[in-house]
Parts: sequence; structure tokens; C-alpha cells
Amino acid sequence: MTVFQAIIQGIIQGLTEFLPVSSSGHLSVVQHLFGINGESGILFSVLLHVATLLAVFIAFRELVCDLVMEFFRIVRDLFTGKLKFQTDNPNRKMVFMILISLIPLGVAFFIKDIYSSLAADSDIIVEGVCFLITAVLMFLTAKFSNGSKTVKDMTVKDALIVGCVQAIAPMPGISRSGSTVAAGLFCGLDRETAVQFSFIMGMPAVLGGALVELTDLNAAAFAGTSFFALACGFIVALVVGIAAIVMVKWLVASNKFKYFGIYLSILGALVVGIGIAENVMHLPFSQWF
Repeated sequence: MTVFQAIIQGIIQGLTEFLPVSSSGHLSVVQHLFGINGESGILFSVLLHVATLLAVFIAFRELVCDLVMEFFRIVRDLFTGKLKFQTDNPNRKMVFMILISLIPLGVAFFIKDIYSSLAADSDIIVEGVCFLITAVLMFLTAKFSNGSKTVKDMTVKDALIVGCVQAIAPMPGISRSGSTVAAGLFCGLDRETAVQFSFIMGMPAVLGGALVELTDLNAAAFAGTSFFALACGFIVALVVGIAAIVMVKWLVASNKFKYFGIYLSILGALVVGIGIAENVMHLPFSQWF
């Protein structure tokens, strides 16, 4: 992997992790077109996801710190017999809802190998189909996104619905941020709450997924890897990710989802077309030219 390829992937990850267009799908397609497959591609994808995880922490650092402190207060109350689920404290309510939303990930853990194989295989038709699915979701979100519920109004059902959507988001081409924000809006959350909940609930999910992926990698993933290229990709993904978060807040507030639906429709059709052509010609895109 060259430094140029690392920077391009860093830009793509930083933008697409938060824009509702699927970072995993874009990275999978770009790595496929660059001819980067297998465990080295997975290693770099994990590193870029960690970079954008750090971007979320920086962008929401005050709220994240408050939630972490509240989590430890919950643990304290649990062991002292003072814990109550019903609360007027919005930070405590958000911690409860985030913990509930993570339950579906327990099921997703047992099919993680399927997600990884789809992203690292030599075919991109699945990515194209998932882009089209996300496009439909964006069109629906643009039409139905006028909720008014805040964190204090959230229910267990709301948290589980958003959590179930996050559990299928690792499919390459399904946008985690876009699908979970959409799920929150469909549950009646207001736009600011939907964005905050989506991004913050994704932090433990992304961190856990990265740790699992790293433990599954073997020494071959690091062989011949340019650590300078990895560092460049990481820094670029971090900086671009912070800028993308600011952009997403504006996009959600102004309800611009339909434009992403149009983009993903075109991209999905193009990717499916390339994938079919590769299978017909028995020749990967990286060798077309």
C-alpha cells in the first residue's frame, strides 16, 4: 500500500464514516479497485475506524466525559443498592438507552465473520446492492423526519430498534451513521438527539469491533505494511472525520438526506455494474487498464 492510497482511504473513511453513505462499503470498493484485499486491507480498515472513533470523542468530548462519569455513578449505585431505572437525569437516561441499544450486537458477534468476508472478498456486487438499500433508506428519511422526542422521552423499544439497525450496519454498503440516525428519526427522536445518540452509541460498538478484528488478524497482516502509510491514513481520517461531523450536524438539521439517496443510487448501480462485468470477464477492475 502506497502513501497516496493510504491518504485517499483516510479521506474516504473520514467523510463516509459520518456522512450517511457507508464507510465500510466505500473502503471495501476502493480497496478492491486498488487491488488491496485480504488481511492487510482489514488491518488498515480497523485503524481508520479507530481514527474516526477518536474524531467522535473530540467532537463530543464534553458529553462523552459526562456519560462516562455517569456510567461509573450507575455502577456505584448498583453495588450500593441505590440504582433506579426511572430517572429525570438526561445523562443517566442516555447511558441506560445506550447500554440497551448494544444488546443486539451480542447476536451480531456470532456472524462477524460473514461481515468481514463480504468486505474482504474479491466481489463488490454485495456492496453495490447495500448502497442501493441505503439509498432507499435516505429517501425515506428525507420524507419522515419530523420527530420531537428527546433522550428523556426515549423508551426501551426505541433503543432496541436503533440497536438492531446498528447490528446489521457492518454490512459493507450499509451506512452505520445514516441507518441509525434514520432509525432514531423513525422512532420519533428530534434531529439533534438522533445524531447524538447515533454517534455516541457507535463508540463502544466501533471500539469492540476493532478489538475483535485485531485479535483475529495474524502476523501476515503486518508483513510488508508501511507504518508511515498507516500513520498518514490515520491522521487524515481523524482530521477529515472531525470536519465531517460538523457537516453532518448541518445536513441533518437542514434535512438533506435525499441528495445522499441520489448519490448512493448512482454509486450502487455503478458498483453492481462493475461487479457483474468483472464476473463476466473473469478479470478484476484493477487489471482493466
